[in-house]
Amino acid sequence: ITEDYKGKDLILVGILKGAVIFMSDLVRNIKMPIGMDFMAVSSYGRSATSTGEVRIIKDLDSSVENKDILIVEDIIDTGYTLAYLTDNIKKRGANSVKVCTLLDKPERRKVDVPVDYLGFEIPDEFVVGYGLDYAEIGRNLPYVAALKEEVYNK
Repeated sequence: ITEDYKGKDLILVGILKGAVIFMSDLVRNIKMPIGMDFMAVSSYGRSATSTGEVRIIKDLDSSVENKDILIVEDIIDTGYTLAYLTDNIKKRGANSVKVCTLLDKPERRKVDVPVDYLGFEIPDEFVVGYGLDYAEIGRNLPYVAALKEEVYNK
Protein backbone atom coordinates (compact mmCIF):
# COMPACT_ATOMS: atom_id res chain seq x y z
CA ILE A 1 0.00 0.00 0.00
CA THR A 2 2.82 2.38 0.88
CA GLU A 3 4.52 1.74 -2.47
CA ASP A 4 1.29 1.88 -4.48
CA TYR A 5 0.24 5.23 -3.04
CA LYS A 6 3.62 6.95 -2.76
CA GLY A 7 3.19 10.66 -3.54
CA LYS A 8 -0.62 10.46 -3.55
CA ASP A 9 -3.25 11.96 -1.27
CA LEU A 10 -4.51 8.75 0.35
CA ILE A 11 -7.52 8.51 2.62
CA LEU A 12 -8.42 5.22 4.24
CA VAL A 13 -12.16 4.82 4.75
CA GLY A 14 -12.87 2.26 7.45
CA ILE A 15 -16.25 0.58 7.42
CA LEU A 16 -17.61 0.56 10.96
CA LYS A 17 -17.79 -1.26 13.17
CA GLY A 18 -16.18 -4.43 11.89
CA ALA A 19 -13.07 -2.99 10.23
CA VAL A 20 -11.90 -0.81 13.11
CA ILE A 21 -9.47 -3.31 14.69
CA PHE A 22 -8.01 -4.39 11.34
CA MET A 23 -7.72 -0.76 10.21
CA SER A 24 -5.95 0.21 13.45
CA ASP A 25 -3.29 -2.42 12.80
CA LEU A 26 -3.14 -1.60 9.08
CA VAL A 27 -2.53 2.15 9.43
CA ARG A 28 0.38 1.55 11.79
CA ASN A 29 2.09 -0.34 8.98
CA ILE A 30 1.58 2.23 6.21
CA LYS A 31 4.77 4.27 6.04
CA MET A 32 3.49 7.54 4.57
CA PRO A 33 1.11 10.35 5.52
CA ILE A 34 -2.54 9.28 5.25
CA GLY A 35 -5.97 10.55 6.12
CA MET A 36 -8.61 8.48 7.85
CA ASP A 37 -12.38 8.61 7.80
CA PHE A 38 -15.19 6.20 8.58
CA MET A 39 -18.57 5.14 7.29
CA ALA A 40 -21.14 2.92 8.93
CA VAL A 41 -23.37 0.95 6.60
CA SER A 42 -25.60 -2.04 7.01
CA SER A 43 -26.94 -4.82 4.87
CA TYR A 44 -27.22 -7.32 7.72
CA GLY A 45 -29.08 -5.74 10.64
CA ARG A 46 -29.17 -8.38 13.38
CA SER A 47 -29.17 -11.24 10.89
CA ALA A 48 -26.43 -13.61 9.80
CA THR A 49 -27.24 -13.09 6.12
CA SER A 50 -27.19 -9.97 3.98
CA THR A 51 -30.52 -8.44 3.03
CA GLY A 52 -28.98 -6.92 -0.11
CA GLU A 53 -30.34 -3.48 0.82
CA VAL A 54 -27.50 -1.15 1.86
CA ARG A 55 -28.14 1.77 4.21
CA ILE A 56 -25.64 4.49 5.19
CA ILE A 57 -25.86 4.90 8.95
CA LYS A 58 -22.86 7.24 9.35
CA ASP A 59 -21.47 9.14 6.37
CA LEU A 60 -17.97 10.49 5.78
CA ASP A 61 -16.92 13.60 7.70
CA SER A 62 -14.71 14.95 4.90
CA SER A 63 -14.77 15.33 1.14
CA VAL A 64 -13.17 12.64 -1.02
CA GLU A 65 -13.02 14.84 -4.12
CA ASN A 66 -9.62 14.55 -5.86
CA LYS A 67 -8.40 12.05 -3.24
CA ASP A 68 -7.27 8.46 -3.60
CA ILE A 69 -9.54 6.31 -1.45
CA LEU A 70 -8.81 2.92 0.05
CA ILE A 71 -11.93 1.32 1.52
CA VAL A 72 -10.99 -0.89 4.47
CA GLU A 73 -13.43 -3.73 5.12
CA ASP A 74 -13.50 -6.53 7.65
CA ILE A 75 -15.08 -9.08 5.32
CA ILE A 76 -16.52 -9.27 1.81
CA ASP A 77 -19.45 -11.63 1.49
CA THR A 78 -22.14 -11.02 -1.16
CA GLY A 79 -20.41 -7.86 -2.41
CA TYR A 80 -23.60 -5.75 -2.22
CA THR A 81 -22.22 -3.38 0.43
CA LEU A 82 -18.86 -2.96 -1.27
CA ALA A 83 -20.37 -2.39 -4.73
CA TYR A 84 -22.64 0.28 -3.26
CA LEU A 85 -19.79 1.99 -1.38
CA THR A 86 -17.39 1.94 -4.32
CA ASP A 87 -19.99 3.48 -6.62
CA ASN A 88 -21.06 6.02 -3.99
CA ILE A 89 -17.50 7.23 -3.35
CA LYS A 90 -16.63 7.37 -7.08
CA LYS A 91 -19.68 9.60 -7.65
CA ARG A 92 -18.27 12.02 -5.06
CA GLY A 93 -15.26 12.73 -7.30
CA ALA A 94 -12.52 10.53 -5.85
CA ASN A 95 -9.42 10.11 -8.04
CA SER A 96 -9.43 6.37 -7.37
CA VAL A 97 -11.26 3.89 -5.16
CA LYS A 98 -9.62 0.61 -4.16
CA VAL A 99 -10.47 -2.04 -1.60
CA CYS A 100 -8.53 -3.66 1.23
CA THR A 101 -10.22 -6.43 3.20
CA LEU A 102 -9.11 -8.70 5.99
CA LEU A 103 -11.35 -11.59 4.88
CA ASP A 104 -13.06 -12.60 1.64
CA LYS A 105 -15.72 -15.26 1.03
CA PRO A 106 -15.74 -15.45 -2.80
CA GLU A 107 -18.17 -18.39 -2.95
CA ARG A 108 -20.90 -16.16 -1.45
CA ARG A 109 -20.44 -13.38 -4.02
CA LYS A 110 -23.60 -12.07 -5.70
CA VAL A 111 -21.98 -8.94 -7.20
CA ASP A 112 -18.56 -8.80 -8.86
CA VAL A 113 -16.35 -6.46 -6.83
CA PRO A 114 -12.60 -5.90 -7.08
CA VAL A 115 -10.42 -6.82 -4.12
CA ASP A 116 -7.11 -4.98 -4.39
CA TYR A 117 -5.55 -5.98 -1.06
CA LEU A 118 -6.58 -9.21 0.66
CA GLY A 119 -5.66 -10.71 4.00
CA PHE A 120 -7.28 -14.14 3.81
CA GLU A 121 -9.77 -15.99 1.63
CA ILE A 122 -12.09 -18.09 3.80
CA PRO A 123 -14.82 -20.70 3.23
CA ASP A 124 -18.52 -19.94 3.62
CA GLU A 125 -18.67 -19.90 7.41
CA PHE A 126 -19.97 -17.21 9.75
CA VAL A 127 -16.97 -15.75 11.58
CA VAL A 128 -16.53 -13.53 14.61
CA GLY A 129 -13.58 -11.87 16.35
CA TYR A 130 -10.98 -9.22 15.50
CA GLY A 131 -13.80 -6.72 14.91
CA LEU A 132 -16.36 -9.08 13.38
CA ASP A 133 -19.48 -9.85 15.39
CA TYR A 134 -22.78 -11.62 15.54
CA ALA A 135 -25.43 -9.34 17.12
CA GLU A 136 -22.56 -7.35 18.73
CA ILE A 137 -21.09 -10.51 20.32
CA GLY A 138 -17.52 -11.65 19.70
CA ARG A 139 -16.18 -8.42 18.24
CA ASN A 140 -13.44 -8.09 20.88
CA LEU A 141 -11.97 -11.58 20.46
CA PRO A 142 -8.25 -11.30 19.61
CA TYR A 143 -8.63 -13.88 16.80
CA VAL A 144 -11.11 -14.86 14.07
CA ALA A 145 -13.22 -17.96 14.68
CA ALA A 146 -16.08 -19.73 12.93
CA LEU A 147 -19.37 -19.44 14.82
CA LYS A 148 -21.35 -22.64 15.29
CA GLU A 149 -24.48 -22.61 13.13
CA GLU A 150 -26.78 -23.35 16.08
CA VAL A 151 -25.82 -19.97 17.57
CA TYR A 152 -27.14 -17.90 14.63
CA ASN A 153 -29.79 -20.26 13.20
CA LYS A 154 -32.18 -20.50 16.13
